[in-house]
Amino acid sequence: MINIAICDDEKFMSDELSGLLYEFFSPQNIEIKICQFTNGSALLKSNKPLDLIFLDIRMNGTNGMDVARILRSRNYKGYFIFVTVMEELVFDSFEVQAFDYFVKPVNHERFHKTMERLLSDMQNSSETNLFIQRGNEWSIIPFDDIMYCEIINRKIYLHLERQEVIDFYEKIENMEKKLDNRFFKCHRSYIINLKYVRNYKKDTAYLCNGEEIPVSRLRNEEFTNAILQYMKEWRF
Repeated sequence: MINIAICDDEKFMSDELSGLLYEFFSPQNIEIKICQFTNGSALLKSNKPLDLIFLDIRMNGTNGMDVARILRSRNYKGYFIFVTVMEELVFDSFEVQAFDYFVKPVNHERFHKTMERLLSDMQNSSETNLFIQRGNEWSIIPFDDIMYCEIINRKIYLHLERQEVIDFYEKIENMEKKLDNRFFKCHRSYIINLKYVRNYKKDTAYLCNGEEIPVSRLRNEEFTNAILQYMKEWRF
């Protein structure tokens, strides 16, 4: 699923963008969830996970550019697309690494081409995201959201930080290749994200949420070394 926010104080504009998004993603069997915000303050107060944000540059209160700056300062890694009535207002968008912009009224052909580029960029950003397919549905899961992978028979269960579990069919060998070195296969049935390990003793890894994951005795030394390496590369 791709989580999208539209922040615009003109409802007809938000509704139009929503329609265009569903029109683009539905034929590709990609599920999306859209949240609409009428001002920047409401968006900044939201704790919803967002992959893509459409921002009206000129809004009452906190304007779209300031919202983008604040979100980037909070380490937001997703995509921004600005919507504006004046093209010259988008020059500051380079500062916040915006993906693109639309001038009102939105040209539908340009919208479609931009979304094609964005989707391609998302699918190629395998360094930070996991793309999984369940039937005809595609989902984008940030690596940082995955606490651990559990393998049961031929299914993989992704246990996410937000207490959600996503299951799909995949070979464990293929799964390992898709993940980076913050993940470690500590047991034949578990791949763990070292980010969430808080303690380790007696063949058990203790996660920050209190869960306990078994560690194979044959992988004890490798697991210890992997944790030390992770601390060097990712935490410092």
